[in-house]
Amino acid sequence: MKNLFSIKDKVIIVTGGGNGLGETISIGLADQDAIVYCFDKKFNQKIKKNKKNLFQIKCDITDSKKFEKECKKIFLKNGKIDSLLNIAGVGIKNSFQFYSMKNWIKTISVNLTAIFDCSQIVIKYMIKNNKGSIINFTSINAEMAFPNNPAYVASKGGLKMLGKSLAKDWASKGIRVNNIGPGYFRTEMTEKSYNNKKLRKERETRTMLGRWGNKEELIGPCIFLISDSSSYITAQDIYVDGGWISNGLSELKYD
Repeated sequence: MKNLFSIKDKVIIVTGGGNGLGETISIGLADQDAIVYCFDKKFNQKIKKNKKNLFQIKCDITDSKKFEKECKKIFLKNGKIDSLLNIAGVGIKNSFQFYSMKNWIKTISVNLTAIFDCSQIVIKYMIKNNKGSIINFTSINAEMAFPNNPAYVASKGGLKMLGKSLAKDWASKGIRVNNIGPGYFRTEMTEKSYNNKKLRKERETRTMLGRWGNKEELIGPCIFLISDSSSYITAQDIYVDGGWISNGLSELKYD
């Protein structure tokens, strides 16, 4: 029986692949013999240039023309695009009550509008082969309100429903769209709260597993949703959060 979880030679585009979760996931997918194209505005040095099946493309995903140009090159070179991982995103908190319109526009532009645009562009190539898997990275914020960042919460909630909408519209073309919602992982975006022992502990105790996630723990769910093992799964939300959004009381004692 063939390996249902194989992603060997799958052509995968990862937005936000230059750092944080996107970087770790891109390397993990390349280690499983996928052909991975990382899109980002800047790249860390972690990705080795001698990895022949992992490519770095400097591109701001809000630049639609640049993104489409690069996708066309990828398709012409490989004859297909199997998967798109929409991981790129920003989070801009406010320290005062009224959230600025400037930060609202920037957050929605990157976290929602650009992802819609990138998905539309890639779908044009996926339908040529009647097959594709799009994975949107939402957040536990797609389900729960967190303070001082209404734009982030709104964008992730919108992204969740965008995924379901695209799944509905393109299912007849063999394209599946699912959402992965990470909980708390140590990244550049969460470094400040992780380094604060009190905040780190508060977040740990909100999970059932009692800890933050390791970035590598997101690779497996991505492989599952890209591979043929999830061929009948679309329009679903998979939360990789240590049990955060399902957790109730921290402890229940019986006398």
